[in-house]
Amino acid sequence: MPAEPSPESRDRQETVRFYLIDHRTPLGKAIDIVLLVLNVVFVALFVAETYALPSAIQATLWRLEVGIAVVFLGEYLLRLYGARNRLEEFLNPYTMVDLIAVLPTFLVLFVPGVTVVNVGFLRMLRVLRALRFYRFTQDAEFFFGTITDNSLRALKLLLTVLVLFFVSAGLFYSAEHAVNPDVVTFGDAFYYVVVALSTVGFGDIVPVTIAGRWVTVAAILTGIIVLPWQASKIVREWSHREKVDVTCPNCGLSSHDRDASHCKACGHVIYQKVDSSE
Repeated sequence: MPAEPSPESRDRQETVRFYLIDHRTPLGKAIDIVLLVLNVVFVALFVAETYALPSAIQATLWRLEVGIAVVFLGEYLLRLYGARNRLEEFLNPYTMVDLIAVLPTFLVLFVPGVTVVNVGFLRMLRVLRALRFYRFTQDAEFFFGTITDNSLRALKLLLTVLVLFFVSAGLFYSAEHAVNPDVVTFGDAFYYVVVALSTVGFGDIVPVTIAGRWVTVAAILTGIIVLPWQASKIVREWSHREKVDVTCPNCGLSSHDRDASHCKACGHVIYQKVDSSE
């Protein structure tokens, strides 16, 4: 049997775990802000590298990417170290995305002959860096304070729209840029995805590869399914803001008006308590 960790080791683990999820102490807020800024830069690097840049700037961007990847790898290892259940933490979708985000950089860095250009799946993995932003919406507490549940849902909806556009554009760029003269940069791919998902369809950019067509179909279907589903949660929350969670014992209807004494569906008395001070 493995030896039990010492009290000092457990204390270190708890400290690490606390500061990685803390949003209130100065150190916890600083970690949140740094990780958020680095995540924005990490995603922006993928976009910047699709443009024709001088070799000196490309080398600088690569060094910056490696540096950020090292920080994120350290964060990933610290999350595993501080977790109460490491297997559960390892299988956590947020943690798996953390690993996927840095995997392409380290494969290029340590595997001879591997580049993002000649290994197509690395381009796809780099696009998934945008999913790291979902880690910041795990709960309603942020470094600037706590927001309402409805605001958190609205934030997730906005993030879902942006991630859908970004990931779809990245995948479309990866599939098309080598053979489609109209898709030269990430900006071209992003423009196409926005036009396609908004059903405008100008027709100035069209997919010429099978993969590009399937990316378009998948993006449209995802938008049709996911966005209304998340939006319905917000609408449902707003429509029930002035309701009280009281269930009628006769017909089972829940969510009644605050001043209701009878069920609006069957007329049964629900004996709802009303605060006389209101």
